[in-house]
Amino acid sequence: MESSVIWLSIATVVALLFSGLLGAVESALSSVSRARVEQMLKDEASGSASLLRVIDERALHINMLIMLRTLLDASAAVFAGAIAVNVMDSWAWGIVLAIVVVSLLTFAVVGVFGRTVGRKNPYSVMLRSAVVLSGLAKILGPIARGLIWIGNIIAPGPGFRNGPYATEVELREMVDIAQEHGIVEIEERRMIQSVFDLASTTVRQVMVPRPEMIWIESGKTAGQATALCVRSGHSRIPVIGENVDDIIGIVYLKDLVQKTYYATDGGKSVLVDEVMREATFVPDSKSLDALLQEMQEDHKHIAILVDEYGGVAGLISIEDILEEIVGEIADEYDAREVAPIEKIGDRTYRVVSRLSLEDLKDHIEEELDLEIEFGDEIEDQVDTVGGLIAFELGRVPLPGATVETCGLKLTAEGAKNRRGRLRMHSAVVEVGEPSEDNEG
Repeated sequence: MESSVIWLSIATVVALLFSGLLGAVESALSSVSRARVEQMLKDEASGSASLLRVIDERALHINMLIMLRTLLDASAAVFAGAIAVNVMDSWAWGIVLAIVVVSLLTFAVVGVFGRTVGRKNPYSVMLRSAVVLSGLAKILGPIARGLIWIGNIIAPGPGFRNGPYATEVELREMVDIAQEHGIVEIEERRMIQSVFDLASTTVRQVMVPRPEMIWIESGKTAGQATALCVRSGHSRIPVIGENVDDIIGIVYLKDLVQKTYYATDGGKSVLVDEVMREATFVPDSKSLDALLQEMQEDHKHIAILVDEYGGVAGLISIEDILEEIVGEIADEYDAREVAPIEKIGDRTYRVVSRLSLEDLKDHIEEELDLEIEFGDEIEDQVDTVGGLIAFELGRVPLPGATVETCGLKLTAEGAKNRRGRLRMHSAVVEVGEPSEDNEG
């Protein structure tokens, strides 16, 4: 009896130690970077070639490690249960004691010690274990794949091809943790998070809206189009037919220059219709990541957005999409643009008319520590500051128009456009003092 207890105790300890070792390897494998391993291979680091092969099939090896660790943990629990039954008078209490002890040891050895070692020394751990891991994968890899296949049959949904991957939420949390530990900079974290946001952001949210589009009529000369490009600072301009909803093409500045540079008449003999390229039309509900991929494949730099009724809603350039990732890309023309939000008083701001209500709300709440509520009706029907003024007025706002709503006083600002018509381009927002009820 005593001999069997000794051997069972040794088996329990060995199972837990190996489980902790596998936990360290699993944690290390999840942390290593392929780019760094490739650099180590160039530096001829020992074990780097085997490690690179492991990384090529990372999911398979992680699944195999999970399978082995589960087997060892279960074995340790069985061995501990057998010991407890032999030692204690009551087998029921013996099983309970075994479960508690093994659970605590598994958490300490695998969950804390093993994973901590793996995360702190991922490359050292993996370089030493890559060869053994590759050998185990050749033997146990088919078993791991078979278990994944069985799990995918049992589980609802499409299942995993190579096993469980991290969800988007988990990946976002990993980026946040990496930033907290100084692995990535704050700006790098913002850019990575912005990439995740591309899939949930529609082109409608970042487009240049129809009223702010610069366009040229069909029948105008290349010289006139070149002059418009120079004045506006845009290198690509839509060409319209009967009206703005009838966009027949896009004229590129580089094409205009080729036609007008050597022309003796300044490009008066060449019409934009002869120079323009085919326009690309996409629905304004399309996601940014889908449009970016489409633009890359088709080598397009600008797209016309169409709303649900078939009318032109606005346009978007590939630069607009990239700015969602890397932030504002300023050039010699953008330097003269008005800042989206400019503080001009203690509780007064000048904002561009196309600023979203969400951005305005976030800015005011963060700076003044004041909660702004626009209400369901406004949030359902209005997206921008200019739209809010138009909604409250019941008409298109002209410069000088003033409305008061939701504790804000908004005054439209603007000037004459190139056709001599008054158009709103910004607004002065005055934030009212909080009431005593709100303060309480």
